[in-house]
Amino acid sequence: MSTTAVSLKEAHAILHHQASALLADPGLAHQLPPALLWGPPGVGKSSVVRNVCEELGIAFIDVRLSQREPVDLRGLPVPREDRVDWLLSSEWPRDPDSAGILLFDEITAVDRSLQVAAYELLLDRRLGDLYRVPDRWYLCAAGNREEDGAAALGLSSALANRFCHLEVTAELEPWLHWAQAQGLHPDVLGFLRYRPDCFLQLEGDLQRGWPSPRSWERVAHQLTLAEQTGLGEGPLQRIVEGLVGAGAAAELAAFRSWSGALVDAEAILRGESRAVIPERADQCYALCAALVYHLWRGPESERAHRNVSTFIRRLRRFFLITVSPRWAPPRLGVEWSAAHRVH
Repeated sequence: MSTTAVSLKEAHAILHHQASALLADPGLAHQLPPALLWGPPGVGKSSVVRNVCEELGIAFIDVRLSQREPVDLRGLPVPREDRVDWLLSSEWPRDPDSAGILLFDEITAVDRSLQVAAYELLLDRRLGDLYRVPDRWYLCAAGNREEDGAAALGLSSALANRFCHLEVTAELEPWLHWAQAQGLHPDVLGFLRYRPDCFLQLEGDLQRGWPSPRSWERVAHQLTLAEQTGLGEGPLQRIVEGLVGAGAAAELAAFRSWSGALVDAEAILRGESRAVIPERADQCYALCAALVYHLWRGPESERAHRNVSTFIRRLRRFFLITVSPRWAPPRLGVEWSAAHRVH
């Protein structure tokens, strides 16, 4: 039976709980099992660990095992007269009062010799008599699955038994909420609401660009940069293709061409233009995404909220509307659902 999948939000809560427990009681260091985050590339496994550290104000060390040798973990032997001393990596935390999370990333992409080198650290939190992990450091790892087409050699049963395994899955709605707060380009948000199947695609040629949460974030940054620098549509399209593949890039380009014909969202918020409700569903998604984007980033304005409320009442023909303060801007109190009414 496969492990029940957890969202990034749930993974965040679990890691936050474990790290917080160590901060409160370092004596739990040998009782809390290391977590192993499984999931396809680009879903944000290492990012969620980094975010937990930022929230707790603790250190974060990311050890990319696929770029290491066993000697990097065990230490380098140095002859000293009639004995051998060991020089350990300077990246291991030394301060006994320090706190953080030590992530062994890409653990499934390395051969057994390197996995064996990590055994002692993960199980006993030490390297012989040479080094001991400070008690307020939580240990975890991340790896890709064989079915995702990533470099994955699997784990030995001995190493696997040392972890609490979490099967991480990518979810569109939480990512959209995060992307909105980060101010990512509204065209990407509107497109993914309209075509959620393009959010993560593990079919096709995975040795080239393919859609994932990580690649869509990069596309959003490229769209913003292209607007600032005046990059032409041709070169921009090649960049997007290189990030998410030709199919998703072509769909996004078509979506952007439709959304470009819409009325200026900022003019609607200022009350300078009356929004005409598009007949096409894709154009509705694009206009809604643009309105939320500018309302979120703009200054607090009763007039803008009033104009959006007017727009929402006229939009009932196309969208289901639910009252919820979950991610709406202050005092707006509505959420636009992606459930398009079939008519």
